[in-house]
Amino acid sequence: MLTATTALADGHAQAWDMPMAYAASNFHSEQGEIFADKVRDYTDGAIDITVHPGGSLFGGGDIKRAIQTGQVPIGERLMSGHANETPLLGWDNLPFVATSYAENEKLWQAAKGPVAEELEAQQLVTLYTCPWPGQGFYFNKEVTSSEDTQGIKFRSYNTATATFAEELGMIPVQVEAAELSQALATGVAEAFISSGATGYDRKVWEQLSHYYKVNAWLPRNYVMVNKGVWDGLDADTQAAVQQAADETGASCLAKSEELTNFYFDELAKNGMIVSDAGPEFLAELETIGTGMTEDWLADTGEAGQAILDAYTAE
Repeated sequence: MLTATTALADGHAQAWDMPMAYAASNFHSEQGEIFADKVRDYTDGAIDITVHPGGSLFGGGDIKRAIQTGQVPIGERLMSGHANETPLLGWDNLPFVATSYAENEKLWQAAKGPVAEELEAQQLVTLYTCPWPGQGFYFNKEVTSSEDTQGIKFRSYNTATATFAEELGMIPVQVEAAELSQALATGVAEAFISSGATGYDRKVWEQLSHYYKVNAWLPRNYVMVNKGVWDGLDADTQAAVQQAADETGASCLAKSEELTNFYFDELAKNGMIVSDAGPEFLAELETIGTGMTEDWLADTGEAGQAILDAYTAE
C-alpha cells in the first residue's frame, strides 16, 4: 500500500488502493471505478487507482483513519459517519432542512468551505462528494406512529440515525452497510433508515416488508485523499486528478437522482409495500428533526450557524 510520504517525485507511476464501503454494484462504487479510469487517463498513467468496494480492504468505519495514517492514500466514506467526532460533518443529516437534490446541492455549497477547512486540519483533502437519494424507513410491519416502533432494534449508521431511533423508542445498533443483510437475517437489526439504494443492494425484501418514503435528508459520501500525498503531487497532476473528481462528482449526482424511482420500483416488484409516511408518523419525525437541528447548532456553534445562514440566504 502507498504511504502518505510517497509522491510522484521520481516520475514513476504510483499505485493507489482506494477502499469504499458499499457493494461493487452500488452506484457510488461504480462511479468510483469511473473516477479511477479518468485519473489513469488524465494523468497519463502516473496514478493507477485500484478500487476495493464493499469494505473488502477496510471496513467503512476504518476508512477515514486508514487515509489519515497513510495506510492508503485515498478512499470513500459517508461524511456524516464522522459526525460523532466532528459534528460539523453532520451538515447533511439535518432532518427536513434540504429534502431535494437542488436543496442538498445548495446546502453543500454553503458547507463546502467550512468542511474543507475542518478536514484539512485532519490531514484530508476532499476530491468530490455525491449524495444518496432521500432517506426513508424500512420496517417489517405497518408503522403509523411511534406507538408501533417501541423496542425495535434499529440499524444506525451515524449519530443522527441513532438519535431518530432513540426518540422513536427504538434501540440503535451500529451496523455497516456491508453487514446489513446478515444483521437483518440474524435479528441483530430489525429496521433502519436509508435510501432505496441500500434496500435494493442488500435485497432487504428477504427480511422486511415496508418502506416509508420520508426524504428526511440526502446524506453525502465523499472521496478524500491524504493531504501529505496530495501536497506531494505536482500542480499538473493535482489538476488532472481534480478534473477527474469534478466530472465524477457531477455524474454521480446525476446517477443518484436518476436511480431514485428505480429503487422504489424494484423494492415494490420484490414484494415490499412502498408508500409515503402517514401524517402522524411524519409529524413526529418533523418534531424530532427540529430538535436534532437545534442540537447540531449547539454542537457546532458559529460554524454551523454560518452554514445554515448561507443556505437560507437569498
